[in-house]
Amino acid sequence: MTTLLDGAIALAQAHETPWPRDPFGEPPAGGAPWGVHQDDPPPYNRLRGPVHARGPQSGVVWRHGQPLAAWGEPARADLTFSVAKTCLALLAGVAQADGLLPDEHEPVVARLPGIGFDSDHNRPITWAMLLEQTSEWEGTCFGLPDTVDRWRKVAQDPRPAGGPKGGARPLQAPGSHWEYNDVRINQLALALLHLLRRPLPEVFLERILRPLGGGDGLAWRCYDDAWVDLPGVGRVQSVPGGTHWGGGLSISSHDLARLGQLLLDDGAGLLPAGWVQRMRAPVAVAPFYGRLLWLNRDGQAFPGASRESVFMLGAGGHIVWVDPAHAAVVVLRWLDPAHHGTVVAAFADALADR
Repeated sequence: MTTLLDGAIALAQAHETPWPRDPFGEPPAGGAPWGVHQDDPPPYNRLRGPVHARGPQSGVVWRHGQPLAAWGEPARADLTFSVAKTCLALLAGVAQADGLLPDEHEPVVARLPGIGFDSDHNRPITWAMLLEQTSEWEGTCFGLPDTVDRWRKVAQDPRPAGGPKGGARPLQAPGSHWEYNDVRINQLALALLHLLRRPLPEVFLERILRPLGGGDGLAWRCYDDAWVDLPGVGRVQSVPGGTHWGGGLSISSHDLARLGQLLLDDGAGLLPAGWVQRMRAPVAVAPFYGRLLWLNRDGQAFPGASRESVFMLGAGGHIVWVDPAHAAVVVLRWLDPAHHGTVVAAFADALADR
């Protein structure tokens, strides 16, 4: 007998992303080119780090901390694009647990002078602003100016589009304007590298994924030229917070479910008390967003999901949906964004039916 969950899985599998499976291959008939870098103005519309072929539409469902369903290739460590942003927020929590970030409202420059926060405009920027994407940081990070992602419009941002992407939108005071900007996210990753003084992939494996029982096949790759000299440590690479220009986090669906469960479990003792709650709190100037998490407070972003739900989202069709109302985590990989709403609604019906 076919269940609602079976139907939701079949619906997801019927709507694989239109991107080709080979990042350097031709799009399928009626498909779309691989990646998001093509939308950038020249000369920034190119890959700067390694990428690799992807698997099919895949996913897993966990309920009450236990696997409920899996399909596709859930053990495959696939690129996950901006889901890596949420992983940076988890690493900031690790830094706070270690006493390296006692106050996320402290200006970054107070502990890390000389890495891009010293100008009059950037000096007030706090860690919280970087995590909320309200920093308005100005500068260039590994050859990419922040202007390349100004005026960027992403699907879950309910506000109308502003100017043309890559245009020199006038800067606002740090903390007063929300903008989805991958260059600023890369600057956050660079700051965390300097703060933790260890490659972020090592810390992520050691402090987050391995304690959760995961980490097999994980890779977090850098741009080819993203090298940093850390005093007393040596030459290391700084990872990007996504795969906008290549590189980024490759991780399995099973491990994404583990990260979702970590949020459900309020950090599972791996993060400071209250850290996850602060990640889930709406940004004052962007109530649809938390700290590198998407929210559903008005029920409009993802109808069917509870209003307590939070989402990690990545280009190419990656969703990690964490729904406390159902004690559930739903991971969807390589799902056509045009069908995100209907597929999430189908899974919501399936969870409500169980």
